Amino acid sequence: MSNPHIPVLLSEVLTSFESTKIKVFVDGTVGAGGHAAALLAVHSEITHYIGIDQDPSALQIASEKLKHWQDKVILKHANFGQFDKVLAELNIQQVDGFLVDLGVSSMQLDQAERGFSFSKDGPLDMRMDPTNPLFAAEIVNTWSEKELGRIFRDYGEEKQWRIAAQAIVSARQNQVIVTTLDLVKVLEPVLYRNYKKGINPLTLIFQGLRIATNQELQKLEIFLEKAFHHLAPAGRLAVISFHSLEDRIVKNQIRLQSDDKWETSGIGGIFRDKEPMTKTVTKKPIIPSEEEIKINARSRSAKLRVAEKI
Repeated sequence: MSNPHIPVLLSEVLTSFESTKIKVFVDGTVGAGGHAAALLAVHSEITHYIGIDQDPSALQIASEKLKHWQDKVILKHANFGQFDKVLAELNIQQVDGFLVDLGVSSMQLDQAERGFSFSKDGPLDMRMDPTNPLFAAEIVNTWSEKELGRIFRDYGEEKQWRIAAQAIVSARQNQVIVTTLDLVKVLEPVLYRNYKKGINPLTLIFQGLRIATNQELQKLEIFLEKAFHHLAPAGRLAVISFHSLEDRIVKNQIRLQSDDKWETSGIGGIFRDKEPMTKTVTKKPIIPSEEEIKINARSRSAKLRVAEKI
């Protein structure tokens, strides 16, 4: 199998860990192994490179790509929020570097049978982990109009969320929505009436479904809560996100861990002192260069944020 995946912000990721002495590194979304190969090539001091991915096909590709470092690389099938269980199995307490590259990969988008893309006809699946019992088709055909609307509004950030939810609920009364093309046929007539320019509304609807199917935002929050505690002093955490929902979670969590106060909400909230756990390395997110976007158009929405353990 060829490796079509181009690692995003590769030189920027390498720069982020340039001054870090790494023995143990956790790559929470190892994918095709592009970032891993580059990091292993420049950090010869690495003794354990733990590559985690919830997609078994990605792990197969990574295994082949990283075989030069097979004495250092440990590949595990899990989602990145479960990294602490992997560390416990290996009897490892601290990590010198974390990297997660969020969102759907080019490999997944290009495989019609995975159901991630509305431009390719395939089963309405969208599972990054094939052992996940929840399919996108189940959400589309059984969840309530209110729940569908919430997904499209909160996860897809699609302005026509209510119209999309209504159209799906109406259509499924006559016929089960089984494939990506089935869903497109339901949504195109209603969503394209007011669509003139900007992001294709189908892109946002499919994004919302994918996030809900894989519980992506919940897993990100779980990962960040744990990762800061497992970082060794002077260790670094780097996260590449691809939409505002992910980036907001990463930004707020890094800010909280770098602050000397516990954030509170509500009128009259008390701001209790605390010891900062990290320092923010990237005050603003790092974004791809124009040259990278020309080579890999899918990198255009990527944002990299980095924090360092105090």
